[in-house]
Amino acid sequence: MWTGSSEPLGARFRVGPDGVAGTNFALWAGGAEAVELCLFAADGTETRCMLGELTHEIWHGFVPGVLPGQRYGYRVHGRWDPWMGARWNPAKLLLDPYARAVDGEFTGYGRTGTGRGALPAEMYGHVRDWPQQHVADTVRDERDSAPYVPKGVVVHDDDDWADDHRPKTPWADSVIYELHVRGFTMRHPRIPERLRGTYAGLAHPAAIDHLRGLGVTAVELLPVHQFAHEDHLLRRGLGNYWGYNSVGYFAPHAAYSASGTRGEQVGEFKRMVRALHTAGIEVILDVVYNHTAEAGEYGPTLSLRGIDNRGYYRLQGDLRRYADYTGCGNTLHVVQPNVLRLITDSLRYWVTEMGVDGFRFDLAAALARSMHDVDMLSPFLAVIAQDPVLRRVKLIAEPWDVGSGGYQVGSFPPLWTEWNDRYRDAVRDFWRGSLPDVRDLGYRLSGSSDLYAWGGRRPYASVNFITAHDGFTLRDLVSYEHKHNEANGEGNRDGTDDNRAWNCGAEGESDDPAVRALRRRQLRNMLTTLLLSTGVPMLVAGDEMGRTQGGNNNAYCQDDETSWVDWSLLEEPGWRALRDLTARLIALRRAHPVLRRRAFFSGRQTPDGLRDLAWFTADGAEMTEADWYAPTSTIGMYLSGRDIAQRDPQGVPVIDDSFLALLHTGDEALRCTLPGAPWAGAYEVLVDTASEADQGVGVRHRAGTRLTVGARSAVLLKVVEAAGPAAARTDTGRKTE
Repeated sequence: MWTGSSEPLGARFRVGPDGVAGTNFALWAGGAEAVELCLFAADGTETRCMLGELTHEIWHGFVPGVLPGQRYGYRVHGRWDPWMGARWNPAKLLLDPYARAVDGEFTGYGRTGTGRGALPAEMYGHVRDWPQQHVADTVRDERDSAPYVPKGVVVHDDDDWADDHRPKTPWADSVIYELHVRGFTMRHPRIPERLRGTYAGLAHPAAIDHLRGLGVTAVELLPVHQFAHEDHLLRRGLGNYWGYNSVGYFAPHAAYSASGTRGEQVGEFKRMVRALHTAGIEVILDVVYNHTAEAGEYGPTLSLRGIDNRGYYRLQGDLRRYADYTGCGNTLHVVQPNVLRLITDSLRYWVTEMGVDGFRFDLAAALARSMHDVDMLSPFLAVIAQDPVLRRVKLIAEPWDVGSGGYQVGSFPPLWTEWNDRYRDAVRDFWRGSLPDVRDLGYRLSGSSDLYAWGGRRPYASVNFITAHDGFTLRDLVSYEHKHNEANGEGNRDGTDDNRAWNCGAEGESDDPAVRALRRRQLRNMLTTLLLSTGVPMLVAGDEMGRTQGGNNNAYCQDDETSWVDWSLLEEPGWRALRDLTARLIALRRAHPVLRRRAFFSGRQTPDGLRDLAWFTADGAEMTEADWYAPTSTIGMYLSGRDIAQRDPQGVPVIDDSFLALLHTGDEALRCTLPGAPWAGAYEVLVDTASEADQGVGVRHRAGTRLTVGARSAVLLKVVEAAGPAAARTDTGRKTE
């Protein structure tokens, strides 16, 4: 053991100036009394080496001859006093928080997704079966955990990404597609079986062809950091399918690798990113820095708890128990410098060395807490704002946590975009006919200026979504009103009861042709609404082809056909037509800058009588103040392409077509009057969700005439002839992308 260096943290292979090859190991372990590096041979034989150097609470040393592929872990010595938050236990092998690859699964769970048994008692720092339950976590367990836990892997990679070309899609032009690496590829018939469920499977041309055919600009991957599975799931023969249970913030989850787990998963992940970039698709990671897989005081000792429990986690007043703003047992103490460094080092690593383009932060409000309250001037947000790498990538907040004051939609600073659940709720309620009026809907369709028009934020601060991984799929949203989570083994108590769903008259799958037709129409309505709304739309994998989870609205532990995308749906003409409509709407959005506004609407009247945004009743009149407060089932939204507050790179005003969208939730068809001068002289129908066969699309209608809008349907019309002063005005700009 040579002295080595305290920087950088983790295990770094290098060849020194003297030609000696080896690996430098550095671990921050504040308060520890000693740290042992544990090296594992192929047969599992363990060799222990003391890290004898200590610099600023970082234990370090260089070991000549340790090469890439070497498996390792740590044993950290210190006091055992849970009442004071001290939980050091050298009997427990600990995963390096900076490990770039992880080999092995936590015993009890296989990569096939069929869980068996439970986490062994040896993986817990305390004696689990202590008879006095009120102090069950305070007695130290002396059994060795090494045979039961994964090991870190030394990785050497000098890839400079010189051949990669990041798409760098502007926020306003983005269309996000949320998917699960395993679930998206497991049932795809054109992906070789050995690649299904892996990074290589997602990089396969068959997977990328679907994404390109839809026209999405970014995939948002459910967690791919190395994660573990909760004991209560393993006991029921299940596992954590979604992956919101991180244990390694630098390591791509090994079970998603087709090429191996001794570091090969790193190269496979990078090849996936390159393939997606080549197709013009960005990669956004869903990251879970708010808590870890070690859970509360009764959880296993896997990494941070055994390195420095008080340094990494928020503890309650008695220090034995954990502050829990996440609902998962613990919360990382992000105001601590070492924790903040861990997170930001991880983020920069995934950008600079793994090639990703952005992050969606799970329960981001927990990261923004200072000592207790959510603070938009918190250390985490301040560090991100000034970081030269991170401030340039896409940052998406899930702007809430489960603690007091945790709901923060609209509050994150200008660098950030946010999941807008108020958009989700308003659109769901409108199409199921339960909005008392359309005031809230108007804000949601037009970019949610009530939430985001401050501090220089733009409409694309709102990530608009109707469904996400958490909750019903889009098809289930129109097929079920109540959750059906029995397969999760929790007595159907898990998952939200606030689904804002309407089953169209029958709970579950139906053979009634009228019910089936109505459901598909509702799907077309919601997809049309989402992709015409101002903001950044997010789709969920499979929603464009009618994926169902059988009414399970919390399928986090269902690693089977419940959650996997069913590609056979595309063999049915109806679901294929839904996919085609989705692609057509995305293409329409891409072609028209008025649908991708970079600034909020003003609503002010121009000299020719137009507004950049206008709202209409079914009789073709502009909505009055009273109309906004009155119950209604119909609303018209006019978007003027002549009044976009945007210029092209040469400074020329951007001019586009103008559009009228009619949304009607009534049970009967309605004759709607098309607004005349100065709005338009004639319109052409581009989308009509009343018909699966696009009946009426392409037909032109004179302004002032009455157009039949089908029951519970949406119609999008393009202005093809101007009227009044607008028709005579000379264009000073040109239409641009």
